[in-house]
Amino acid sequence: MIKNFDEMILRVKEAKRGTVVIAAAQTESVLDAAILAKKEGLADSILVGDAKAIQDLLDKLSPEYAHSFEIVDTGTDLTAAAARAVELINQGKGDLILKGKTETSTLLRAVLDKEKGLRISEVISDVLAYEHPDGIKLMSDGGINILPELKEKIAIIKNAVQVAHSLGNPNPKVAILSAVEVVNPKMPATIDAALIAKMNERRQIAGCIIEGPLAFDNAVDLVAAQMKGITSPVGGAADIMIVPNIEAGNIYGKMLTYYCKYRVAHVVMGTKAPILIPSRADDGETKMLCMALGLASVL
Repeated sequence: MIKNFDEMILRVKEAKRGTVVIAAAQTESVLDAAILAKKEGLADSILVGDAKAIQDLLDKLSPEYAHSFEIVDTGTDLTAAAARAVELINQGKGDLILKGKTETSTLLRAVLDKEKGLRISEVISDVLAYEHPDGIKLMSDGGINILPELKEKIAIIKNAVQVAHSLGNPNPKVAILSAVEVVNPKMPATIDAALIAKMNERRQIAGCIIEGPLAFDNAVDLVAAQMKGITSPVGGAADIMIVPNIEAGNIYGKMLTYYCKYRVAHVVMGTKAPILIPSRADDGETKMLCMALGLASVL
């Protein structure tokens, strides 16, 4: 099982050198990521967008690699860049898409287009991976689904489990988070959690062990779980955290980055090729880690 991001990068490099399509690549942080991935031998990148702006930035950032990338000129139109990136994936020219200057909503509109898009699942979801001292942990969904219902939560779990499997964890422990660890009829998230845990117990959701509802402390701290009388193998040892809504996931993810200072990476699952939608505030290294996570998920 992969324990940290350095091991993840090494595994991807050993498996294959992938190709990342960057939608609207005329921004420094994604070009930094493309250059880092090139230097690492991790991935090549196709740079879609304003060709002149992209070339000027490459000349500024890394003269050594300034002419090492294929550039597809779509001008300054961000919608056109998103559509062209999707087209390149459909043509088999890339393994995944990384968001550049284009807005997430613009890119996802192209990805989810009914005729030309990349959707293969009814539900797509963002899976965040973070480098915890005890290994790589996953959290979902803090980026796509605003207030998921039962069916959507099941799909979110399956997408996260797929990522865990790709990282070498054959039977990840999934905690469905809530404010409490007991079912409360006034808290719908606790009812959904109990139903999903029962479905897992009956093997309706395979490839993982699910427990819920669990408060965060019971999911990550064994002593807290024991004090609450939780005997599930997930208690205090969760590999995947499933949050009840997008606000919880967004706050969770940003606290990992800005308070805990953990290295993080995101990947959107449920599409023909993984989609990477890191924050515009993320630096080049974080976006390069997203590339590695995306490539790991398709090995």
